[in-house]
Order: sequence, then structure tokens, then C-alpha cells
Amino acid sequence: MSGRAQLMWDDAVTGYDFGDGHPMDPVRLALTMGLVRAFGLDGAVDVVAAKPAGESTLRLVHRGDYVSAVRAASADPRAADQNYGLGTIDDPAFAGMHEVSALIAGQSVAAAEAVWRGDTAHAVNFAGGLHHAMPGGAAGFCIYNDPALAIARLLELGAERVAYIDVDVHHGDGVQAAFWEDPRVLTVSLHEHPRTLFPQTGWPEETGVGAGEGAAVNLALPAGTGDAGWLRAFHAVVPELLADFRPQVLVTQHGADTHVEDPLAHLAVSLDAQRSVMESCHEFAHAYAEGGRWVALGGGGYAVVDVVPRSWTHLVGIAAHAPVDPEAVIPASWRDEVHARTRQPGPVRMTDGCTPSWQPWEAGYDPADRLDQAVLATRRAAFPLRGLLT
Repeated sequence: MSGRAQLMWDDAVTGYDFGDGHPMDPVRLALTMGLVRAFGLDGAVDVVAAKPAGESTLRLVHRGDYVSAVRAASADPRAADQNYGLGTIDDPAFAGMHEVSALIAGQSVAAAEAVWRGDTAHAVNFAGGLHHAMPGGAAGFCIYNDPALAIARLLELGAERVAYIDVDVHHGDGVQAAFWEDPRVLTVSLHEHPRTLFPQTGWPEETGVGAGEGAAVNLALPAGTGDAGWLRAFHAVVPELLADFRPQVLVTQHGADTHVEDPLAHLAVSLDAQRSVMESCHEFAHAYAEGGRWVALGGGGYAVVDVVPRSWTHLVGIAAHAPVDPEAVIPASWRDEVHARTRQPGPVRMTDGCTPSWQPWEAGYDPADRLDQAVLATRRAAFPLRGLLT
């Protein structure tokens, strides 16, 4: 495989714009790419602009009538059909919506293809990770489900075991739904508890059906969970599942909305803990996936200046085997770009000043602790179905 990671990027992805005031501000993508360039990471990766996903690719996951509805709303936003989740508060219709959504999906699909072919071991599309879109509808700021499309393409190419790890604060419901009955895809989602956050799914008891029973794993975290609990939960579930499943490809979704400053959710995770999980996913790809095959995607994240660009720049650096020092001072040129685009001051360093640590599950658990109760619920619901001990 190539020694260089691929970064999927086309400036046109910043056209994924639901309008003024919408939380999914495309400036987060432009600022992330700007920070990647400011640290010179674009010279440590192969920057690739892939073609938009075509009709046949989109229909690997999405129904034809839904794709047609997106096309119609894209051509005339006033004609958006809310029966498909289009033209709603969460997913306003906008001109060109189909084209830019297909472009983002195309980047994730091309990343999966490159990793499967052996062109590269690691590929990143931080514009992707739009995990809420359903086969027949838009949801949660997501029009086309690029993670599911990337996985479906891997299956089409012959993959027999794909693991999907989703650490966005919201449940990865659309990806889970796409492979609910498919034992070839292991979906693992860590997210804020559905009692307190959209989309109100992702309970531990959601484990798949039929041949896919045991192929969906959900860890619902109590609101307020911080670094120690988040990392403890991640390491109490993910590595054991991957060691057992031995995926041919690892696909990960790194929504930055777990951060304590995110305005749409209620976890209290630091940038440094997010970076720790990214490093672990990289290690897991090398330890458990064939040839270290790793497709890393973005996702949610609505602290668009202080958090998202730093988080995903760390992701690119880790995938490139050129990690950015958390203590690194952010170049003044990028902070100037932040001010020019947003009239806000940019962060100064690539760290929140935290030193994440956690107690390993193997050291024992407290049945009265809410975090440990959440981990236990997941292990008890899903692990026996995979022949693993709780």
C-alpha cells in the first residue's frame, strides 16, 4: 500500500449550506481545510477530489424515489417534499442540494475504494460522516448517508467484514438502519443517551435482527459524561469487539459534537480526549483490520471555530502518520482567516490543556455508577450474541 494517506477534498463541499442561522455552518469545513494547510498537512497526504456519487451508487443505500425527491428539491427548493424530510427546519431545501450532497458522498465512496484497492491504507473525508440520512428520507442535517454508502460499496467490491465505529454525540441511526440485518457489517455507536438527545434511538437493546442479530452495538452515555467516562466506555467495548470481528476495513465517524462547548448536546468531552480516540482508532486499524485499512470521516460538530477545525486537523495528522503536537501554537495566518470569515477570535493552541485518563474496565466496575451501568447494559445486551463474555 502507498505510504501516504489520502485526504478527500473539493472546495465545492462547502456548498453544503442550509442557510444563515443553521447549525451546520459550512465555514467549519473551510476552516478545517485552512488549518490543515496552515500546519502543512496537505503536503503529508495525497489530496484527492473525487467525482460525485452517481445514481447507481446512491441507490446502494437510498431508494430511487427518495433520490428523485432530492433532485426535485435541488432544482426547485420550493417544491421540497416534507414527506421525505426535505424542506424542514432541520433539513431546509436549497438549490444544488443534490449535487453537493452527492459530491460529499462521492468523497467517502472513493475513500473506501482507494483503501480497498490498496492505493492507500488510510483515507479521510472530514466533510462526510452524515450518518442520519435514511434509505427513504433526510434527517438530522443529513441528505445522503455517505458512511453507509462507503460501506455498501465495500460490500459490493467483495468485503465480507466491515466494522463501523461512530463516536458522534448523536446515535448513528442511519448507518445502523442500512445494515440492520447484515452480519457482514458491525456497527458500534457511542452517543448521548436517547432520553436526552436526538434521534431518541440507540438503546442497548438495539442489536440487529435476523442474520444481523448481534451486529449492532449501542452504548448510550449519561448526559454530562466527561473525558474519563467517555474513554472508559469506549475502551470497555470497542477493542474487544474489533478483536473478535477482525474487520477487513475499519470505518470510523468522528463527530466533534461530544465536546463540552458544543451547543447542541450535553457531553463534556475535551479536544484532547477526542484526539485520544482518534489515535486509538488508528491503532485498531493497524491491529485488527487487514493491512491497516481505515476510512475516517467527520460528522457533527457545531462549535465551528473553537472545536471542529482543531479536532479534524488532528484526525488528518494522525491518519497521515504526522500527528500535530497538542501543544503546538496555531499559526497566526489561520487565526487571521478565522477573524476574516467569522469576526471571532480563533483558538491559540491545538489542545484544551487536558491530560485524558481512564480506569480500564478490566480493573472492575461500580454497579452504582451511571457510566458503568451504561457499559454493563451494552455488554449484557450485545456481547453474548457475539459469543463474548459480559
